Amino acid sequence: MRRNFVIVSTIVVLLILVWAYFWRDALFALFLVGPFIFMGYHDMIQTKQSIKRNFPLMGRLRYVFEDLRPKIQQYFVESDTDGSPINRNDRSVIYQRAKKQVDTTPFGTQLNVYAEGYEWMSHSIVPLDFHAIDHHPRVHVGNKDCTQPYSASILNISAMSFGSLSSNAIEALNAGAKIGGFAHNTGEGGLSPYHLKQGGDIIWQIGTGYFGARDEEGRFSPEAFRKNATRPEVKMIEIKLSQGAKPGHGGILPAKKNTPEVAAIRLVKAGTTVFSPPFHSAFSTPKEMVLFIKQLRTLSGGKPIGFKLCVGKKSEFISVCKAMVELDTYPDFITVDGGEGGTGAAPPEFSNFVGMPLLDGLAFVDNMLKGFNIRQHIKVGASGKILTGFQLLRAMALGADMCNSARAMMMAIGCIQALECNKNSCPTGVATQDPDLVKGLVIDDKKVRVANFHKNTIESFVELMGASGIDKPQKLNRHQINRRVFMDEVRTFEEIYPSVPLGAMLGNTIPEKYRMSYESASADKF
Repeated sequence: MRRNFVIVSTIVVLLILVWAYFWRDALFALFLVGPFIFMGYHDMIQTKQSIKRNFPLMGRLRYVFEDLRPKIQQYFVESDTDGSPINRNDRSVIYQRAKKQVDTTPFGTQLNVYAEGYEWMSHSIVPLDFHAIDHHPRVHVGNKDCTQPYSASILNISAMSFGSLSSNAIEALNAGAKIGGFAHNTGEGGLSPYHLKQGGDIIWQIGTGYFGARDEEGRFSPEAFRKNATRPEVKMIEIKLSQGAKPGHGGILPAKKNTPEVAAIRLVKAGTTVFSPPFHSAFSTPKEMVLFIKQLRTLSGGKPIGFKLCVGKKSEFISVCKAMVELDTYPDFITVDGGEGGTGAAPPEFSNFVGMPLLDGLAFVDNMLKGFNIRQHIKVGASGKILTGFQLLRAMALGADMCNSARAMMMAIGCIQALECNKNSCPTGVATQDPDLVKGLVIDDKKVRVANFHKNTIESFVELMGASGIDKPQKLNRHQINRRVFMDEVRTFEEIYPSVPLGAMLGNTIPEKYRMSYESASADKF
């Protein structure tokens, strides 16, 4: 191909020169073909890309198609049910509910109901009237040590930072939360002006980088924390131990997204890739962590304090439970994130192979809190591909009191799953800091869509409850969700994830499956 390119390009130039000999204006053709010939010779002499070097000019098409592949896959190849990470059926439901369009489906389910893993809810012969059930179920968050409890919606906006998301995206999400009366988690990137501008309820997340609550060396600063924690918009504070998309790995802010504005909010250097530490420096043992929760509650003026984690070593969570019991101090809530959670940037090994999936982690956390007889002090949240009313109900049947959604909320404000969150080139202006792209996201339009999606998803959840003959989320249990484990065998969630009796982890009745983890757990060390 190299030799062919040289021959062809030489012939083309000679033909243009001969043509120009008879008609001088023909030299203009050199201005048309000249750049392509220059590109081809540049391809041959560069040393970084073999395909371009061996196939000058034509080899560039490989990189064009590589960039187009996700779009072609999504729009022309995928079926409605096999797209990843979120299939077209679920995306369509989100868009329809956000836009208040018809969200019913014709001609029956497209799912294979006899495939292993298919799940469904048990309905009742005597369902309840949808209109007679509370359409706005809420959860009281705040235990015996909390003086400013919060009444939370059962569906809230999961953690997404300014920097990862654009300023317009953050404002639209927060404005939608204000309209719909639900909460907006800031993510670990700090409390930005865009989180505060619209006046929606805030869950302020504190990560290992302590953005917005740190000193110049990056250590936790009680003074800086108190300043933000006591703001009236901040309703709850969440300590991020790990997230499902990259558990055990600190957050990543790509250099392209780290603008001077973002850097000023986070107190870091602009234009650099920011890696949050993988661990907290404010505590190093379970007891220190529980005391840190107590300190934050005092500094915030008594607001609900919780933590978020993707479950890893079971013994470490049991260690935290032991520390809580010994100190008689408890977080007001725990958010369980699943290994299937999303993020703008993460090493593929962490996204694909690290961290317990949501359902397994949620069942384990709920079991341990009941086993240590401390469940009454702590509300449990769930995040990890919560997109529809059924997924909301499934998580709550397994033990969640409330749920958080990130990617569904992104889609409500226009995300098309272009898979460019880590490139600063998001075409819809959601996950980018490029001002020209951000302008495409109109806050006044998208905030209504966020509120619509929330309202319609909650109503779908309430309809499902009614179909089960249940009038309150607290009455949901593991018996109500079924999963096909083999073609001819179905089990309930109670059979798959057996519940632990209250207090079972405190005496001599520790279930055998947890005994080894319990014996290796200590309140004094992780």
